Amino acid sequence: MCGIVGYVGSQEAAPLLLDGLKRLEYRGYDSAGIATLCNGHFTIHRSAGKLSTLLERLAGSSSPGSVGIAHTRWATHGRPTEANAHPHTDCKGQVVAVHNGIFENFAERKAELESLGHRFTSETDTEVFAHQVEQGFRGDLFDAVRSATKKVTGAYAVLVSSSAEPGVLVAARSGPPIALGLGKNENWVASDPVALVPWTRDVVFLEDGDVARVDAKSVKISDAEGRPRDRATHRILWDAVAAEKGGYRHFMAKEIHEQPTAVAETLGGKVSLETGELFLDLPLLAPERVTGFDRVLLLACGTSWHAALIGKFLIEGMARMSVEVDYGSEFRYRSPVVDGRTLTVGVSQSGETADTMAALTEARGAGSPLVAIVNVAGSQMARTADAVIETHAGPEIGVASTKAFTTQLAVLFLLAAKLRESRALGRGLTAQERAGLVHLPSAIQRALSLERKIENLARDFHSATNFLFLGRGLHYPVALEGALKLKEISYIHAEGYPAGEMKHGPIALVDENLPVVVLAPNDAWREKTLSNLREVKSRDGISLVVTTREDEEIASLADHSLVIPETIPELQPIVSVVPLQLLAYHMAVRRGCDVDQPRNLAKSVTVE
Repeated sequence: MCGIVGYVGSQEAAPLLLDGLKRLEYRGYDSAGIATLCNGHFTIHRSAGKLSTLLERLAGSSSPGSVGIAHTRWATHGRPTEANAHPHTDCKGQVVAVHNGIFENFAERKAELESLGHRFTSETDTEVFAHQVEQGFRGDLFDAVRSATKKVTGAYAVLVSSSAEPGVLVAARSGPPIALGLGKNENWVASDPVALVPWTRDVVFLEDGDVARVDAKSVKISDAEGRPRDRATHRILWDAVAAEKGGYRHFMAKEIHEQPTAVAETLGGKVSLETGELFLDLPLLAPERVTGFDRVLLLACGTSWHAALIGKFLIEGMARMSVEVDYGSEFRYRSPVVDGRTLTVGVSQSGETADTMAALTEARGAGSPLVAIVNVAGSQMARTADAVIETHAGPEIGVASTKAFTTQLAVLFLLAAKLRESRALGRGLTAQERAGLVHLPSAIQRALSLERKIENLARDFHSATNFLFLGRGLHYPVALEGALKLKEISYIHAEGYPAGEMKHGPIALVDENLPVVVLAPNDAWREKTLSNLREVKSRDGISLVVTTREDEEIASLADHSLVIPETIPELQPIVSVVPLQLLAYHMAVRRGCDVDQPRNLAKSVTVE
C-alpha cells in the first residue's frame, strides 16, 4: 500500500520525511518522491524503483525547507516510472500533491481541465487532483482542496502543499486512512501512524469526508462543505504493535478496512484503468504458451482455496478453459492427471503453505508449468514458480485472512482476462470490466459503511451456536468463506453450502434457532436463491440476506438485510464478502474471543 508522510515545523523537513518513508516502505516500492518548500519554491526529487534509489539520488543533492510531503508508491494509474512517481504538480509548479487510492472520475476531470488549458505530464490520476486544486485556488489552499474533493469521486487519501501559502498542509480522506501527528510548534501527516513513532504520541485520525488544514501550530478539520468537525486526540503508547494497528482495536479490523486501498494497489501496474490494457507480461501467459494448455489447475488451502473456487468461475467464464480446483493438502495423496498441457496455479498469502507447496512440487514433477499468486515476493512458492503474480495486500497480521482474500480475487480476475486475451477471445478489458475495476475500491468502502448495522446484528446473534451460509454460482465460495471466518474467530459452528443443495440435506437443520445468511445479489441466480430463502422462512429459520437490491420480495422474506453496492458479476464477490468479514469480527468481539490470534491456528501453515 502506498505511503504518505508530511511535515510542517521548524526542522529540516527532508530527513524527517525520508525517515517516515523508510517506516512505510513495505507499503509501496515501485517509486518514491519528496517535495520540500523553501523561499517560495519547491524542490522535488522523484525516482522509479525502491526508496533506496531515491536516497542515492538525494545523496548528492539538497532538499531544503521546513515544509514538505513525501510518498512511496505502488502504482494504480500509470506504469512505475519517474514521470508517474509522486509528488505531482500543477501547471505553475505551485501545488504539489500525493495520494493513495483511486479517483474514479479522473478521466472526466482530466478532459474538462484540458479544455480549460491545463496540460498534463503523467498518466496518473493524482496529477489530475493537483490541477483541480490549481483551478479552484483563490488564495486559500484549504478552500481549494475542499472544493476539489467535491469534484472527484472514489476512495482516496490526499495530501497537498502550495508555495502560494507556505507553512500549510491540507489532507483529505475518503476511505484510505490519514493520521495527523501533533507536536510542539510542528505537526505531521501520515497514511499510517507507524511513520510517526519517533516524533509524537498524540495522533488524530481523520474520518471519511474530513478535510484538515495543518500548520506548525494548529490543526483545523471540517467536512467538504466547511462545517467544523471535532476529532479526538488519541494518546498512544508507541510500541510497534500499537502503532501498526493505526487506532483500530485489532489488526483484523484494520485489515478489513484497508481493503479498498489494498485492492486498488493490487491492480496497480497490472492493468491500465484508463484503457483496459493488461500488463501481465509474463512469458508463460503469452499466446504461444497458453494455446498449448488444455486446462488450468488451481491449488490452494483454506481461504485461498475459496478464492481459487471463484477463480474457476472466472477463468471458465471469461477464457473458456477447463478448470479444476484442488486442496493442496489432498492433491498429492491421489493419482492426479497432470502433464505439460496443464497450467498449474498455486494461491497462497504467505507463499510458504506447506500443503500447497507440496502439491505444486507434485505438479512440477509431472511436467506442469507453475504460476504462483502470492503476497510475499521472496517466498518459497514465488522462488519455485515459473511465473509470479503478486498481490499487494501489505502485511496481514490477523490470522484470519481478509484483505489477502479480496486481493487474490482481484488477481484471479486479471489472470482470467489475460488468458482470454492470449486465447484471442478479446483484447484487454471490456469497457464494462474497466468501469467495474475503477469503481471497485469505493464499492468496498460503501460496503464497509454498513459496519454499525452489522455490529448491532452481532449483538442479536452472538449467542447462536450454529450458522448456515448459502450462495449460488460465484457466491457459493463466498458462503464458504463467510462460514470459515465465523468458525475461525468466534468459535461458532458454521457451514457454507450451495443454496441449491440445501434441500438435499441441510434443510433438516433449519428451525427457529438457526440463523441463515443468504447471499442474493442481483445476478443470474437471484430468483433461484430467493426460492431457497422462501424455504428457510417457511421453516421459521432466522434469515440475514446480503443483497445488491432490496425489493418488496426480499423485504417480505428476510428478517434482516444488508444492501451492498452492485458491480459486475465477476467482481461482486469482492464486495459481497466484506459484510461477512465484519459479521465474523463483531461476533468474535462480542463473545470475548482473541480476534487476531484465535486458538489452535497459525498465520502461515508451514507443516503438513
